[in-house]
Amino acid sequence: MTLLADPRRRTLAILGGIALLCIALAALALWRQASELAPAGGGSLFVPGLASHMREATRIHIATKKGSFDIVFHPNRGARSPWVIAQKSDYPASFSEVNKTLLDLAGLKTIEPKTAQPEWFHYVDLDAPPKGGGTEITVTDEKGGVLASLIVGKSEDIGDPGGATGLIVRRPNENQSWLVRSESEFQADVDGWLDKTVLDLDPTRVQSTVVTAPDGKSYEAVRDAKTDAHFKLAAIPAGRTLSNEGAPDSPADALTGFSFEDVKPANTVDFSNAAHLKTRTFDGLQIDAAIAKVGAEYWVTLDTESVGNNPAVAKEARSIDARANGWAYKVADYKGAQLTTPLESLLAPKGGAKPAATPVPEQ
Repeated sequence: MTLLADPRRRTLAILGGIALLCIALAALALWRQASELAPAGGGSLFVPGLASHMREATRIHIATKKGSFDIVFHPNRGARSPWVIAQKSDYPASFSEVNKTLLDLAGLKTIEPKTAQPEWFHYVDLDAPPKGGGTEITVTDEKGGVLASLIVGKSEDIGDPGGATGLIVRRPNENQSWLVRSESEFQADVDGWLDKTVLDLDPTRVQSTVVTAPDGKSYEAVRDAKTDAHFKLAAIPAGRTLSNEGAPDSPADALTGFSFEDVKPANTVDFSNAAHLKTRTFDGLQIDAAIAKVGAEYWVTLDTESVGNNPAVAKEARSIDARANGWAYKVADYKGAQLTTPLESLLAPKGGAKPAATPVPEQ
């Protein structure tokens, strides 16, 4: 009996042929879908054309659940960064952060398609802000033309030997998401965009520091030479001694390692009852810091001048003033306490008892 003569075998053969045809058609459909979604050349640029138009960028808008802010280009800002943070009263933005962001956007390379289902976006932080957890980044030119626009979600380890990271992203008007290769993650916190270059004072330069409390009482920490291991008090109250030999070092060096957490126009902070710390270097740089405590926060202004006839120091003083004048800087609590160190904390208790150990703050 032949195969075709057996009805059961004939039916099985037909069904098998249909199954093979369905599998082939399904494979073809999947191949076509992958071809449509997959980047050309095995890794195309996610923001094509940005590399050739980066110089036209004049605004970077970043929005998250926490809020939004704008980094804006102002060509007449002088030698300092021409980019400013609009929501920080046009305080200068870090030029390196601007440059890194634009280069990273221009260099994003697609790796593979991810979900196209909106109901899954919240799992990878691709829901649009402010309600969603994604970070939306939009770069525009001076006429408002969009040079780049995307929503950035979670990162993913792609095992890149060069240290690049994987990011899940999508375009705001599309549901299809992608895994892309990025040189680094994007800065979504406005404070991370602040230009932190204000004062870089080498501690070996410091000769003396005068600390003045709001009530006008003051003391001075000095050293005679750069090679001195410790500062000393210019005058010690009668009958008192230092708590330890290096006690004056902390207030004397308080302006070294200067950094800040936030910034605002100085005229928006009340400095009428401020403490002052005045540091002078061996080569004639003098820096006067006014420190206001507003609630639990410490805010600082800096005023610099050159004492003597050193042209390099005079230039340095002008450079610091150009950056710092008109601004109040919020410093960390430990730095605020260091800048306003009271004299009594440097002295051994009356009667000669050893003072309690002061914990070293974490920096």
